Amino acid sequence: MHRKDVIISVYHAKQCDPKKCTTLKLKHHNLVKVVHRVNWLPRGAVILNPFSDKAFSPADRDRMERRGLAAIDCSWIHADEVFELSMRGASRCLPYLIAANPTNYGVPTKLSTVEALAAALYIAGFKEKAERLLSIFKWGPNFIVLNQELVDSYARAKNSAEVVEVQNGFIKI
Repeated sequence: MHRKDVIISVYHAKQCDPKKCTTLKLKHHNLVKVVHRVNWLPRGAVILNPFSDKAFSPADRDRMERRGLAAIDCSWIHADEVFELSMRGASRCLPYLIAANPTNYGVPTKLSTVEALAAALYIAGFKEKAERLLSIFKWGPNFIVLNQELVDSYARAKNSAEVVEVQNGFIKI
């Protein structure tokens, strides 16, 4: 079975320290396409959005292969404003994961852009691509190690509802 590659795009809001920016480092390694307007993201792509009502799941794989994966790189301080901008894709919220980046290490759900992209890729079955993105950061591979049980469980889910069920089992609501 031939696997298609996933085109990854990131809207960069220019709100972070360029020296610490995971998006700019990914761009430097030609692993993502960076755009500076939200409406330049590919139409119909899966857009990672922490405010979305629908959880990301392996069911999003087909859309990712056809339309791409997109992330929004902005400061968490301004996230609510940035995510209110009109986006032309399938908005998805990542399930519960723990950050491994130096700024938010150990903080649930406060992922860097590379962690968010890698999580989506891993859950959708593109594990090698997820690991490739993370490999360019000293701390990157630890993201999967820290979240191994979670990402493997999410990757076995069939759809968004099952991902939420798995997540709720982990966080014991």
